[in-house]
Amino acid sequence: MNTNQNNIFIIGNGLIGKALAVALILNGKKVTILRGSVDNQPENIENIQVEIENKLIEAEVKVSSLFNYESLDGIILLTNKSFGNSVLADKLKDKTGKSPIVFLQNGLHIENSFIDKGFDELYRCVLLATSESIENNKVRFKLVAPSPIGIIKGSNEILQEIVDVLDTNLFSFRNEKDIQTIIWKKVISNCVFNSICPLLETDNGIFQRNNEVLQIAKKVIKECLLAAKEYGIDLTMEVVLENILTISKMSDGQKISTYQDILNKRETEIETMNLAIAKSAVLKGNISVPVTEMLGQLVKIKSELTRN
Repeated sequence: MNTNQNNIFIIGNGLIGKALAVALILNGKKVTILRGSVDNQPENIENIQVEIENKLIEAEVKVSSLFNYESLDGIILLTNKSFGNSVLADKLKDKTGKSPIVFLQNGLHIENSFIDKGFDELYRCVLLATSESIENNKVRFKLVAPSPIGIIKGSNEILQEIVDVLDTNLFSFRNEKDIQTIIWKKVISNCVFNSICPLLETDNGIFQRNNEVLQIAKKVIKECLLAAKEYGIDLTMEVVLENILTISKMSDGQKISTYQDILNKRETEIETMNLAIAKSAVLKGNISVPVTEMLGQLVKIKSELTRN
C-alpha cells in the first residue's frame, strides 16, 4: 500500500465514525474525523466516549473538515450518509492519490459515483454493528460480528492490509471474497428495518415480538430476493429472515438509523435502500417490487414532511 497505514481519515462525524475513531486511537492509530459537508469547520480536539458491553471507553479525537486538507495520505473511511457520495466524490477526486477508500455505508450501488469518476482503490464494508446516541459525543455501541470488507476495485493484497490496520478487539473486521452477496443480504435487511420501523414508529425488536409485522417483512424479502436473483445473487428467504430476526433480538429497544434521522429531521438513506432495489428491478425489466417500493416512498414522504 503506497500510503501511510497508520494515518486514518474518517469522513462523517456520525455514531459509527465516532465509535470507530475511539477504537482505532486506543489501538495506536492516528485518526482524524473530517466533516465532508461543512467547509468552515475549524480543527479541534473532542473527547468522544463509547459505551460498550457496560464499559465506558474514551479518546481525544481530532475533528476537522475536508476543506482544510489539500491531500489525504492514508486510509479513507466513508461513514457519511451515502446520499452525499456524488458530491463527495467530486471533493475527493484530487485529494486522495493512491489512498484506498473504504465505504462503511448502507445501501445498494453507493460506489457508483466514485467508479464513474475513475477512483482506483475502492473497498466495501458491510457493517455488522449497531450504535445509538446517548448524548453529545457519547455513543452506545454494540458489535454483532466482525464486519466483512471486500473489493469493488483494487487488489487482495491491499484489502488484507486494510483489514489488518482496521481490525481491533472493540471493532473488528475481516476479509470477504464474496462481498456482493453480503451487500445484498444487508440491503434487503435494511429495506425491512428502515422502512417498517419508521412507519410504525417502533424499535428494531418489533419483528420478533409481532407476527403480523413479521409477515410484512417476509413480503419485502420475497420481492427483494427476486431482484437479487436477476443480478446473480443467490440468497434464500431462510438466510435473510434468520439475519433479520437475529438483529431484531440483539437490538431490541433500539431505533433504526432511518427512524432516528426522521425524529431528528434529517434526510434519510431510503433512496439507496428500498428505492434502489425498486430502481434495480426496473432496470432488469421483468420484475417489480411493489410493497418494497411503496414502503420506501412512504418513508421518503414522511421524512420530507418532518423537514418542511
